[in-house]
Amino acid sequence: MGSLDGKVAIVTGAGQGVGQGIALALASEGAAIAVLGRTPAKLETTCALVRERGADAEPFACDVADTGAIPRVVDAVAARFGGVDILVNNAYSGGYGPLLEMSDEKFQRGFVSGPFAAFAFMKACHPLMKARGGGNIVNLVTSAMVRWDPTTYGAYAAAKQALRSLTRTAAAEWGPDGIRANSIAPHALSPGLKRWTEAFPEAAEEFRKTIPLGYIGDCEADIGNAVVALVQPGLRYLTGATVPLDGGQAYFG
Repeated sequence: MGSLDGKVAIVTGAGQGVGQGIALALASEGAAIAVLGRTPAKLETTCALVRERGADAEPFACDVADTGAIPRVVDAVAARFGGVDILVNNAYSGGYGPLLEMSDEKFQRGFVSGPFAAFAFMKACHPLMKARGGGNIVNLVTSAMVRWDPTTYGAYAAAKQALRSLTRTAAAEWGPDGIRANSIAPHALSPGLKRWTEAFPEAAEEFRKTIPLGYIGDCEADIGNAVVALVQPGLRYLTGATVPLDGGQAYFG
């Protein structure tokens, strides 16, 4: 018996990396997982891994930038599993680079796939969670919001800061409905970061030295398991918070 038996979780961007790690951690505690992402083959891989943990899983092809389609996806998840208890907004596709080299399209894309998409998912899930007596929303933000040198991270940090503020407001407005909303700011060895560490080992070593715990987090063991803890009753009094999962690197103050 897992601590999340009977719960249904939506995880966006779950085909790989942090999203996959969160999906697997939730599944290990018995949650059924709606695996959302853009690449069907990756979604099927995650579903297979979830089923190996003994949990139910279903892939749902979804580009979060198509915000108009999000309510239909959530309805399909609810029809398949009977409801929604946990929403993890992980997917993001935006621009990085100096502000003067940032196109309007790239800057806007980060907001559409970030806070705009999260807002659509949150609104669509709210009545489903309320009907089940409450639920949990976990939105992924970033320590780039408080980075000592935000150079090249401006567009990313701006979108995530908006999402952080949105999360805090949802916590305040939806608490009476039994819905908690928190943000996490993770460092994790996603496929993209892993490629960077392999391509630039010296820079990666310097980066690692800035993390007090001495390593970049594992997608499931360090990030996924923390999300599991966050959505369990033991933390039922925590809402509206931003939880750094970065080994102590950032100072949120």
